[in-house]
Amino acid sequence: MDHLDEISVEELQDALDNVEGNKPTQRLLAAIAYKNGVTQSELAEWHDTGRRTIYSWLMRLDTDEPLEQAVSDAHRSGRKRKLSESQQKEFEQIVHQPPEEVGIDAPAWTPVLVQEFLEDSYDVEYSYPSCRRLLKEAGLSYQKPRRRAAEAAESDQEEFHDEIKKSDRRWTPK
Repeated sequence: MDHLDEISVEELQDALDNVEGNKPTQRLLAAIAYKNGVTQSELAEWHDTGRRTIYSWLMRLDTDEPLEQAVSDAHRSGRKRKLSESQQKEFEQIVHQPPEEVGIDAPAWTPVLVQEFLEDSYDVEYSYPSCRRLLKEAGLSYQKPRRRAAEAAESDQEEFHDEIKKSDRRWTPK
């Protein structure tokens, strides 16, 4: 690549010292290796990617902007949230309480229960996986009942079965 002739290995190494993140680092390391005689095909194999991807990484350096910016991706904001920031905070406070506190007859929060609650309370529809993500963002973690030995005392076995009934698919604070 002729355009890499204008960039020295020292410039690439200086840029490497000033970047943060895996992708920019990976791109600069690939450029340094390329400048040291490694082929694009070898780089593609090393980085477990396609040769075209390596070519694109190297083409990014053909710019007037600083190398640190050339190898970094632009910020991607993603889709706008369905809940406003205040609604999100309110929701997070609510799920840290048992569902009975908001008038729902259930022992614990589940993604399906959250889905119904959000639709009823905020008139927004969330998918099941998104409800799991919201619970996780709220600081809750999925708890599965642990198995205990069948040789346990009968009273312990009864306690275990009661625990399973109460905590099936339960999200609880971490």
